[in-house]
Amino acid sequence: MVWMAWPVPAWAADYVVIVSQATSADAPWRAVADGLAKKHGGEVMECKQSPLELRERLAGEHAPRWLAWVARPQELGAGPVAVMHRLSRALDGDPYTDCRWGIVTGGSAEVAARVVAEEKPLVVREVGGGTSFASECVTSGRWFSEFKAAEVWVKPAGGKASLVVGEADSVPAIVHYLNEGKPDCFITSGHASEHDWQPGYGFRDGTFAAKHGTLTGMALDGSTHPVHSPNPKIFLAVGNCRAGNIPASDDCMMLAWIGSAGVRQSIGYTVNTWFGYAGWGVLDYFLEQPGRFTLAEAWLANDHALVWQLGQLDKSLLTKNVEPGTTVGNGTAAGLLHDRDVTAFYGDPKWEARMAPGPLRWSETLTENPAGEFTWKIIPQAGRETFATVDGNGSTRGGRPLIVFLPRRLAAPVLLEGASWKPLLADDFVLLPNPGTATDPPPEIVIRFRAASPAPPSHSAASPNVE
Repeated sequence: MVWMAWPVPAWAADYVVIVSQATSADAPWRAVADGLAKKHGGEVMECKQSPLELRERLAGEHAPRWLAWVARPQELGAGPVAVMHRLSRALDGDPYTDCRWGIVTGGSAEVAARVVAEEKPLVVREVGGGTSFASECVTSGRWFSEFKAAEVWVKPAGGKASLVVGEADSVPAIVHYLNEGKPDCFITSGHASEHDWQPGYGFRDGTFAAKHGTLTGMALDGSTHPVHSPNPKIFLAVGNCRAGNIPASDDCMMLAWIGSAGVRQSIGYTVNTWFGYAGWGVLDYFLEQPGRFTLAEAWLANDHALVWQLGQLDKSLLTKNVEPGTTVGNGTAAGLLHDRDVTAFYGDPKWEARMAPGPLRWSETLTENPAGEFTWKIIPQAGRETFATVDGNGSTRGGRPLIVFLPRRLAAPVLLEGASWKPLLADDFVLLPNPGTATDPPPEIVIRFRAASPAPPSHSAASPNVE
């Protein structure tokens, strides 16, 4: 399948920073926007109120590959996050997200400036969590059970995860781990809201809250344990309700993670989660294919997978928008539609956070040959388990299509080899439906295609899928 996206100019700005006029008039926040643009050789665009005002400019003369919205907390919430999702899908004629985007914010401009100032890429070696994860895919780590009190699993470097006996109240231990263990990544699930996180899903446990911009653990005995963990890290609230929502407040959980826990990039739901595809699926690409994707790429790959799956079930839903937190219909299609616009990505989308290299069930290469010819070669390495679910913890896990990102936008792709695998060729990525586990995979899978360099557009053909 080929999506004929509107070709974009080769000279388009790669990185665009959006800022509202009100935020731009606030000197410290304007400095954040200017600093981000300078960091990536990009430019700043002002909108009066909503980023949607810039759609025609972004689709026409600029078509950035990276888009960052520098926003004060009072400008955010579930609705504005949905706006960014819809804007990012409306820059050409296909239903897929057209750029890698993120929201740069903080409880103050000073905090947001720390996010922008981060230059060194993050190699994720130590992974922690309030829920289980595929420990075999990480260098080292520790996770605290959300179902059983005092259950903690520890994975040492070079060894296997083993069960140790922890405390009945996990909160003090989690705070100690964040402060002293210095994890590069922390993953959460369990009950939560904009203002709290309950790490004990199946037992009575302490809680976390935001206290004046500081992430703070509150133990069952009444003691408080502030988090001061400045080492740069990423935060993946893959299974929490509303953990990614910033409700026009400067004292909420996401801002506390950014402010006192050293978080430079994060994802989370802005509404209650029940289907889980958009959150948990990020682990399928990021953690369980260690080293293959940055976090921004993994989040985008999972978004592409969601839209593709939605189109397989009901193409009419590709142009349908629903209010964040509501559902339309029943079943998987309703779940995918619910999830499509309700996860937020916070941080500079071009900053690189990537898992340290680890075990991969298949190897792959993308090579560019003369005359605009590309070859994506996939070599299975685990027999029938090559494309199987790695870890089943969470909702709607596994079965994700394979995705490779192209080095630049391309026009008019033509498939030359691999039609039996039914790949989707888009202007900046290729998607391969998961081959499954019913039979042994072939020694290699080859997808070969030809694509032209983009030509200057004569008119805007942006998708109407925006409100």
